[in-house]
Amino acid sequence: MGARRALLQCLLSLFLIIEVAVATANFFKPFNVSYDHRALIIDGERRMLISAGIHYPRATAEMWPDIIAKSKEGGADVIQTYVFWNAHEPVRGQYYFEGRYDLVKFVKLVGSSGLYLHLRIGPYVCAEWNFGGFPVWLRDVPGIEFRTDNVPFKDEMQRFVKKIVELMREEMLFSWQGGPIIMLQIENEYGDVESSYGQKGKEYVKWAARMALGLGAGVPWVMCKQTDAPDNIINACNGYYCDGFKTNSNNTPVLWTEDWDGWYTKWGGRLPHRPAEDLAFAVARFFQRGGSFQNYYMYFGGTNFNRTSGGPFYITSYDYDAPIDEYGLLSEPKWGHLKDLHSAIKLCEAALVAADSPQYIKLGPKQEAHVYHVDLQTGGLKYESQSRCSAFLANIDERKAAAVTFHGQTYNLPPWSVSILPDCRNTVFNTAKVAAQTSIKMVDFELPLFSNISVHQQFMVHNEVSYISKSWMTVKEPIGVWSESAFTVQGILEHLNVTKDYSDYLWYITRIYVSDDDISFWEEKEVRPTLTIDSMRDVLRTFINGQLIGSVVGHWVKVVQPVQFLQGYNDLVLLSQTVGLQNYGAFLEKDGAGFRGQIKLTGFRNGDIDLSKLSWTYQVGLKGEFSNIYTMEENEKSGWSDLNLDAIPATFTWYKTYFNAPDGTEPVALDLGSMGKGQAWVNGHHIGRYWTLVAPKDGCQKCDYRGPYNSNKCRTNCGNPTQTWYHIPRSWLHASDNLLVIFEETGGNPFDISLKLHSIRIICGQVSESHYPPLWKWSQPDFTDGSILINDTAPELHLRCDDEHVIASIEFASYGTPQGSCQKFSRGNCHAPNSFSVVSEACLGRKSCFVGISNTVFGGDPCHSVVKTLAVEARCVSSSNTLGASQL
Repeated sequence: MGARRALLQCLLSLFLIIEVAVATANFFKPFNVSYDHRALIIDGERRMLISAGIHYPRATAEMWPDIIAKSKEGGADVIQTYVFWNAHEPVRGQYYFEGRYDLVKFVKLVGSSGLYLHLRIGPYVCAEWNFGGFPVWLRDVPGIEFRTDNVPFKDEMQRFVKKIVELMREEMLFSWQGGPIIMLQIENEYGDVESSYGQKGKEYVKWAARMALGLGAGVPWVMCKQTDAPDNIINACNGYYCDGFKTNSNNTPVLWTEDWDGWYTKWGGRLPHRPAEDLAFAVARFFQRGGSFQNYYMYFGGTNFNRTSGGPFYITSYDYDAPIDEYGLLSEPKWGHLKDLHSAIKLCEAALVAADSPQYIKLGPKQEAHVYHVDLQTGGLKYESQSRCSAFLANIDERKAAAVTFHGQTYNLPPWSVSILPDCRNTVFNTAKVAAQTSIKMVDFELPLFSNISVHQQFMVHNEVSYISKSWMTVKEPIGVWSESAFTVQGILEHLNVTKDYSDYLWYITRIYVSDDDISFWEEKEVRPTLTIDSMRDVLRTFINGQLIGSVVGHWVKVVQPVQFLQGYNDLVLLSQTVGLQNYGAFLEKDGAGFRGQIKLTGFRNGDIDLSKLSWTYQVGLKGEFSNIYTMEENEKSGWSDLNLDAIPATFTWYKTYFNAPDGTEPVALDLGSMGKGQAWVNGHHIGRYWTLVAPKDGCQKCDYRGPYNSNKCRTNCGNPTQTWYHIPRSWLHASDNLLVIFEETGGNPFDISLKLHSIRIICGQVSESHYPPLWKWSQPDFTDGSILINDTAPELHLRCDDEHVIASIEFASYGTPQGSCQKFSRGNCHAPNSFSVVSEACLGRKSCFVGISNTVFGGDPCHSVVKTLAVEARCVSSSNTLGASQL
């Protein structure tokens, strides 16, 4: 325990040293950025650039260095991020740049890593972010209309964009100042909605371009999905595939600002997955056909902490099936396969930047080559050690492999794949042949949360009821009015006009009188009165006399809710809830929330009651929410009582407990699968909304990477809750006495809540003789000077555990014709007897290892005239001496 805490203190000290260095560093020698029809020109040189999309608020500042480092290791040259207006200006004129929103620190960390930055100011971002990044106060500006030729909106937009540009300039963060920022973006996918605004939309685009250029940032500006982008603005592509994208100008390069490597998820939805083979195919095709800048949206998706998820109904996780997952772990094989792709593209960079356009060669009905030759008269290139001819061979047939002849040699191309030949002779990479390892992410410490005992003690006593009964305390949330801030007016007010989005919750309270005649009428006619609302979003809870009698979930859906009243006066309470504000589409300022149209009670003897003519009392938010019941400073003031083990699950109830943090540095999550719907806080930090809606049981068919991808193609998690694990960043935890507070709306069992440690425990590799030698060998002198031919070099299987873990055991190893896939391997008819010993000697006790794929390595050929494959499954454990989860 002491050793691990010492390690944590060392890491903290290192982080502080990095912070100081970042604050004072000169990242680059000042350089200019321009562009021509082929590529961005950085310091006088055309470049082929790989960009990693990372949104700084979707991680903690403590996570940023590791995520940026893994992006760089994965082959990124650039980090791309949006700027989130509503986070930085929560109140008009009051700016916030701290914690997860410390934009300057993030940009400096990128620069200190030797990477460039693409800053997408917008300031509309979409991004599945609440209200598309617009602050809700913007709706209240008199006469405003968003994203059109509207003076109030343009004034506010210009003020914020200017604020960000000036901040970056003051901090010396533009390339010409020695900073990492090489490109900016104004607006975002406006072309999708421009027609909704008519001529005023066209004028707005022109104004936005003039405004941005007039700020004197000194780097290029882009607009994505904007076919009428004005001169001096680069129109860029967003989509699953952009290899056929044409710019709207002969003077601008082909840029891909959003390569969708996954997709977002809604509550109750299946989880999207995009195969690594198809993603690599899309990227290789993009560079093959003349692309020059490609950004993964997302490379790290992260988490929608607090109430930042947009929607409606987008989940708290923004994992996005990205190469780096929500917790900062590598998603393999996607990360490793793309790393190999990036290395292969970089080997071609000299030829790619030198050629204004490729030579096209048709190789078959659905097969083609694009060849790039270095112009020997170009001069000044910094790639003298690289080949002067590079080629991409593509087979766009979705089903059939093809053998093609190129420059007198035969190349076998799997279906839906691209082969990359940096020297126009040797294949170093094929998008459909995955050599990267597969990593299986596990969860450990599936333990209930207890107070005042260690994690190891918890493991020993988790069946002891006495501990559980002491763990949780509870307090009820009042239904309806709870503060002096409540007010009464006649009529139904629009939800956001009242809440200003300071809370998801708005209470509407009125009183309904029911006469004896009404009761008799209902009994005689055998009918019940009904609450009818023309349209509502996102969640409606209806209470009568303090009792919940119905709920409706939907996005602008009609409500027909039977109700039952007593004789006399009845309290009718309608609780309107948002679950993420609309983040996409035209006229966002008009979208709003709550109720639309007529709202009435039907079925009374004397006719319908028009509720819009009644007096209503309005109460914003929850009492616990506004009294900061979830903070260490305020939670004790709320009158908590012990929760009994056999307590009936309650609605609109607060729960709290204290827990100790698990040892180590592995990512931590809260398993809320036993709860219903609500929100959760740890030590005052809002970890997000939770909801245990279950995905449909169907629609998760076996995934085939071949053929065009869409968000419904390779879905997973059918029949299970969309999300049950919620990320708790390590920096939000103390060693002990961490406060967990939960607000539960629908009823759940807090005693079954547990902590999860996320880690990579199982790693597998499967590489055959038909794979290619490792990409890193191409940069070795023996290859660059031609003394060793690539054909004389064997492929290798590479295994690597996550940080602070080592390979503890080999679960399976077979060189020959193994069958199956990771965790399901089996021996085939051909097997080298020493497979296990060879792999064990190379890998056991190491963080990473390489094993050559050749008969020589395994002491002979186990089966002649057969292509051999090495398949390995290994188990990783913590390298520390403390008791790991796998040893318990």
